[in-house]
Amino acid sequence: MSALGLKIIDDAVKTTNEWVNEVNDKTGWDHKQRAYRLLRAVLHAVRDHLGVDEAAQLAAQLPVMIRGIYFEGWNPSKTPVKARTRAAFIDAVQRDFESDPMGDAPQAIAAVMAVLRAHVSAGEMEDVESTFTNDIRELF
Repeated sequence: MSALGLKIIDDAVKTTNEWVNEVNDKTGWDHKQRAYRLLRAVLHAVRDHLGVDEAAQLAAQLPVMIRGIYFEGWNPSKTPVKARTRAAFIDAVQRDFESDPMGDAPQAIAAVMAVLRAHVSAGEMEDVESTFTNDIRELF
């Protein structure tokens, strides 16, 4: 029997924790709450740079709870964002860390992108990354 009564929910929680733990390990932070905030911030920054169709295609490959985090607060009429610079992308991620600066933002962003690459098909990640400027892709 599952701990919560529904195996699908237990599995979704387990998978989400695995992703957060991977981000935590790759950043070396040893702080799951910060790793979760980073995962969420990078997912939102990526999502907001994508057109609606590409955002949906990426979402289709995310586990159910990660997909919920990804879509949280999304306003598709305001995407893709117009600011397409490395600094603007980093600033979008940093907003979740205003009271608790993350330190090396490019390294932290790269950690999340490595987790995405480990779980999303190579073809989809190529499609996603091709929508970014070379300047931003250097972060990945």
